Amino acid sequence: MVDEQRRDGAGTVGGGRIAGQEAETGFGEEDGRLTLRERKKLRTRQRISGEATLLFIRRGFDNVTVAEVARAAEVSTMTVFNYFPRKEDLFLDRIPEALELLTRAVRERGPGRTPLAALRRLTSELLEQRHPLGGVGEGFEHFWRTVLDSPALRARGREAVEELEDRLAGLLAEAAGGDAGRPDHDSRLAAALIVAGVRVAYAEAAGRQLRGDPAGEVAVEQVEVLRRTFDALERALPGSG
Repeated sequence: MVDEQRRDGAGTVGGGRIAGQEAETGFGEEDGRLTLRERKKLRTRQRISGEATLLFIRRGFDNVTVAEVARAAEVSTMTVFNYFPRKEDLFLDRIPEALELLTRAVRERGPGRTPLAALRRLTSELLEQRHPLGGVGEGFEHFWRTVLDSPALRARGREAVEELEDRLAGLLAEAAGGDAGRPDHDSRLAAALIVAGVRVAYAEAAGRQLRGDPAGEVAVEQVEVLRRTFDALERALPGSG
């Protein structure tokens, strides 16, 4: 199936195209904040990640070298590492975007909205849009299966969760008037609970898609899963919702 897809670097959670799912890697070219040079760099990054994703899904992450990715993307190995310092980031290439979305959701949440309410809205919007970071979509089972089959990708995924938790702890401390660089115990505890709750919800959706449940059905039920998750977090974190 993967061989029949276009090799243009647009695609799914890892950046490649699967089952026609369109999504940008990081930020889109239409983003008015990007200069012409930045848009060119973005297209190169998308092409590299797209070719890597197709190779990893077809052959397995651990069976593909960075040199093979470079040849497929028609760039040098050094260029690949300029964009992706680690091989794992070729596939899990949306980690920077996840951190940016998290940061913007909390800092730009608007008056009267708590950080937790902003995160509830963010996760709901990602799911509604079938954004790759929403975790549910046609063909996403290929992504999840590739991750599960690779110890290196699973390890990088755990690191990414820690990065999100650390970023959120700083954001919560900042929102409470503290030091984002030195979050207090309450901020770190709240961040850990929030990230754990969302991770469990995403894991449930991934498991269902791996079992073959239709993406549309999973998405509908995921709305309720996220509602229960955030309701529980509001009870566990009084005053946060």
